[in-house]
Amino acid sequence: MPKHYITFRDLSPEEYSFLFTRTRKLKHERYTHHYSRPHLGGREVLMLFSKSSTRTRVSFECAINELKGHPISMNMGDSQWTRGEPLSHTARVLSRYVSAIVIRHDKEKDLVELAKWAQIPVINALTDEHHPCQVLADVFTLLENLNGKALEDQVVTWIGDGVNMANTWLEAAAVLGFGLHVACPEGYLPDKDILKQAMNDNPKIRLFNSPKEAAKGAFAITTDVVASMGFEAEREKRLNDFKDYKVTREIMALGKNDAIFLHCLPAHPGEEVEDEVLESAASVIFDEAENRLHVQKALLEYLIPVL
Repeated sequence: MPKHYITFRDLSPEEYSFLFTRTRKLKHERYTHHYSRPHLGGREVLMLFSKSSTRTRVSFECAINELKGHPISMNMGDSQWTRGEPLSHTARVLSRYVSAIVIRHDKEKDLVELAKWAQIPVINALTDEHHPCQVLADVFTLLENLNGKALEDQVVTWIGDGVNMANTWLEAAAVLGFGLHVACPEGYLPDKDILKQAMNDNPKIRLFNSPKEAAKGAFAITTDVVASMGFEAEREKRLNDFKDYKVTREIMALGKNDAIFLHCLPAHPGEEVEDEVLESAASVIFDEAENRLHVQKALLEYLIPVL
């Protein structure tokens, strides 16, 4: 049976340890101009997107090419799935053509159904509920900046909306055992079931009403845009509701002396974060974005068997 990657919980701590070790090697190789590994051996990977993308699409296409595979990019609106073909049919047909499906789509239940029938790995490239490939890169970025300190001894602070990124940070903390402080405005908390399960699994996960309280002692402070894809119509209301949840230099100063700032990008300077924070020495947002390529390369290697 294929192994899928729909949520962060789909892999074990041991599997993540392997992936992060592999990612370091792949990143080093790329920096020494050894871009290509013949893992895919000319096989195809379908990238099926119903949402806009910059980093996800380009990083996955580069990763597939550098593994000597061929990415096929397809807008979901061009598929027969959107014209009524059963997902069970789509999954079984695509399994005869390609070696994996990378899918960016709003409804996670569709990914679960696709994975149920697919005979190849299905990789979540973002849904309304989760964004595991992004947090995979984020955690690797944390590890790069720890300078030998244990991840389990650190606190990550999430400030902002309790949507897919917050849900995935909760699962990452539950699986990997680091501390997580979550500060969201009233009415914007993460999924209650994901939150409950994560807090049961890891007592170091805490909810805060105050971003300043949540930031105290954090090794990393992270956020996302106020109005994510699908919530653009609520932008003005959200700007008001999140006005006290902006990551500022004052909030960053409440973290550890060597605290770093993360953002999955794209950012809206002045809304969820001050431009001065984005451009500060603490900001590792471009390393974080680059790491999407390296961790996804390792993930594709791990999920797709060698022929």
